[in-house]
Amino acid sequence: MFEFDQYLGFLAFLTILTIGFWLMMFLILFVVPYWLGGNLMELWKERREARRAKREA
Repeated sequence: MFEFDQYLGFLAFLTILTIGFWLMMFLILFVVPYWLGGNLMELWKERREARRAKREA
């Protein structure tokens, strides 16, 4: 069947694959929404400030 070094290589491959999967899930579920929300808030602040500056001038 498998020799011991092939078994270790397969376990290393599964470990790297699993770590990559959970890193991708973390990025998609937490980091991307945080990034999008922050960018939208900054965009709204800039538009609000531009509107106020235009109104005052």
